[in-house]
Amino acid sequence: MNNKHLILVITAITILLIPFIFSSGSGKAIVGSDDQAASAIENTGYQPWYSSIWEPPSSEIESLLFAAQAAIGAIILFYVLFHYRSKNKPRNN
Repeated sequence: MNNKHLILVITAITILLIPFIFSSGSGKAIVGSDDQAASAIENTGYQPWYSSIWEPPSSEIESLLFAAQAAIGAIILFYVLFHYRSKNKPRNN
């Protein structure tokens, strides 16, 4: 490995480790934007006008359903992209 690659690897590792270095001593849990948005909405006194039809029995099942939804969406997206790509590709007959 030449010096250019070594500098790039060290820079990438440093960028990946910076969040862990600065957040490890704080003792606060990392809160995502979804949690912050939900608490901001709850602080306004908003009352939802409907409730969910079905609540997943555990967070693992909820994660599984989210992953399945993402996979199905990716399959549909790539099917459409490759369909139009092959449709516009000239044929050698």
